Amino acid sequence: MFSHRDLVCTLGLAALLAIGNLTARAQSTADWPTRPVRLIVNVAAGSSTDYAARAFADRLTRGLGQPFVIENRSGASGLIGIQATAKSKADGYTFLVTAGYSVVIVPHLLTAPVDPFKDLVPVTQFVDAVLLLAVHPSIPASSVQELVTFAMRNPGKLSWGTSGVGSTTHLLCEGFKLRAGIDILCVPYQSGSKSLPDFLAGIVQIQSDPSTLPFVSTGKAKLLAVFDRSRRPDFPNVPLLREIYAELDFLTWLGMFAPTGTPHAIISRMSEEMNKVARDPELRQLLLTSGLAPHPGTPEELSVLSQKDYDRYGKLVRHLNLRKE
Repeated sequence: MFSHRDLVCTLGLAALLAIGNLTARAQSTADWPTRPVRLIVNVAAGSSTDYAARAFADRLTRGLGQPFVIENRSGASGLIGIQATAKSKADGYTFLVTAGYSVVIVPHLLTAPVDPFKDLVPVTQFVDAVLLLAVHPSIPASSVQELVTFAMRNPGKLSWGTSGVGSTTHLLCEGFKLRAGIDILCVPYQSGSKSLPDFLAGIVQIQSDPSTLPFVSTGKAKLLAVFDRSRRPDFPNVPLLREIYAELDFLTWLGMFAPTGTPHAIISRMSEEMNKVARDPELRQLLLTSGLAPHPGTPEELSVLSQKDYDRYGKLVRHLNLRKE
């Protein structure tokens, strides 16, 4: 049987151990990072998401003195990378880089092995990826209003190349049709770049993938509007679609997340470091040529954005009955 003295000693030892553990944890957080940091990118190498992740990782490596290593874990519409991140140790040395699509649309389409809203915590929404509303030169429309008028007079004759059923560009097409009250065929391709040749040939007449952007200056595409946070500096007279239809304030974005349980101090530090990189003028110019724009953001802002988009796209998926299983 424990005596009073034994009990006091035992409690005292436990308290000392707890204090020691807290001190060690605080020190490890303050010293972060002390070894390489893994960035899981849930798409294949060579994609725009991968390109942006590598640009940020290179600058984080230089700024923090530890390697930020890209690990591509693609497949299942990004769910494989999300699952790999969620099951990783929450010690601040594994982060996920993903397009918003995998977090806010895919869970409505498929039964996911993990819940991004429970198994991941937001770090920062660090890049805006521009989408556009461009038409083939053969279409007699130089504005969104003229396009809508033409579509009303020619129901079912226009087609919009999308990145596949349930993709962001597909839902943008469907959202535009609903809001404008027009009949346009949304044509699914494997990706936006795959639909580009058919767009340039006039087989599909509307395109929203950023791969179309270089053809605007050559006259092979007419840019009518952009889906973005603000007007583009290279096309200052082209309106945002939400300036015409306020409900269509869609934003395509790249975000960084961490496994749930990652120390808050590390989440805040990583967010701050990503924001430093996002404010680099050289990086901004580098990404702008690929239809991307760096965006400093807080964990709280990403949380709000994710929930807003999850609810918005969920309504469209249900309305269109797109769930695949």
